[in-house]
Amino acid sequence: MKIVVLDGHTLNPGDNPWDAVASLGELQIYDYTGQATNSADSPADKVVERSLDADIIVTNKAVLSADVIAKLPNLKFIAVTATGYNVVDIAAARSRGIPVSNVPEYGTDSVAQFTFALILELVHHVALHSDAVHAGEWGRQQDFCFWKTPLTELAGKTLAIIGYGKIGHRVGEIAEALGMKILTAGRDMAKIREIIAKADIVTLHCPLTDENKGMVNREFLAQMKPTAFLINAARGGLVVEQDLADALNSGKLAGAAVDVVSAEPIKLDNPLIKAKNCIITPHIAWATLEARQRLMQTTADNIRAFQEGKPVNVINS
Repeated sequence: MKIVVLDGHTLNPGDNPWDAVASLGELQIYDYTGQATNSADSPADKVVERSLDADIIVTNKAVLSADVIAKLPNLKFIAVTATGYNVVDIAAARSRGIPVSNVPEYGTDSVAQFTFALILELVHHVALHSDAVHAGEWGRQQDFCFWKTPLTELAGKTLAIIGYGKIGHRVGEIAEALGMKILTAGRDMAKIREIIAKADIVTLHCPLTDENKGMVNREFLAQMKPTAFLINAARGGLVVEQDLADALNSGKLAGAAVDVVSAEPIKLDNPLIKAKNCIITPHIAWATLEARQRLMQTTADNIRAFQEGKPVNVINS
């Protein structure tokens, strides 16, 4: 079988080889396809061109729309190298009898760990103080120490976790180990409004859906304490970015840290770039080597299971 990887660079930028997948068929790897390509062709045309004789397509961000799927006569299986699968028209694949498998769990520990990296940066500003020391500020002090921002202890503070799946649960375990109080909510907006009003930190760990797109808007932020922090290591589309920037700039929210934004890579006019006390990282919570290795192995396992006639992790059965 011919296996075509449409956007392989983020999974293997050089440290996570495709050997497990290569052992399963004739493998063709493209680092970038679709929106990331500089080709004059449309993203859909490029996907079709590269996948025309593929039996199996491996994709992360390259979109497999209904029109694209209809133009791929040999396609028999789609492997998504992620938990989210909104890049694939599931109904179109189902109508063709093409199973679509995702990787339901690979980054729980990595994302939970990174969530606290963001929280700890907001309450201690480690990078800011390190930069100040390197700039000579400590050497010019009379006292043995100094700090440029308020320093906050997490013990006793309240963490509101929106989305209490495996990642949210792991975040809660870490928070409890630090002595924090935990409040949780799923899709119930009344419960969400209740817990964010009590929270010192609100962290998002829910999937992006039509129902919750733009959930964190002006009204949502107004219900939070002005001393509170917002963390988003889930999906950028959950947040109305201009509303978050306005809340930060007006002092209605103390700070935010986001690992995801609405359009990635980030647009240079994104209002969060110039917002006060806003940490932005380039969608790396998932990207530890250990998590990417698990993602690679599970993708290979998904392909092997399909080839053996017993597909697993199928989301359109």
